[in-house]
Amino acid sequence: MSVLEVLSGVLLVAGALAVLTGGVGMLRFPDFYTRIHAAGITDSAGAGLILLGLLLRVDAWDTAVRLLIILLFLALTSPTATHILAHAARRDGVPMWREGDPRR
Repeated sequence: MSVLEVLSGVLLVAGALAVLTGGVGMLRFPDFYTRIHAAGITDSAGAGLILLGLLLRVDAWDTAVRLLIILLFLALTSPTATHILAHAARRDGVPMWREGDPRR
């Protein structure tokens, strides 16, 4: 087993854990703002680490370029989408959760 295979496996497992953590956060967090934070973690960290892990396993350069384009697209759009959603919710008056409030 080469160093690249081990590093790829570590990145894939870390990405899967980030996706799992984000999914649990989506289910457990109490309000909209904290849930979109969990969704942002899933998109940015989880998908990014998985794509980097896959990038270390490709043989053809055209596949590597495609993975890099997808990674760049996710790096640009995921934080932007999360910010726009939070801004729109705040502008529309979606209340923030305070300790002691019920889950929404």
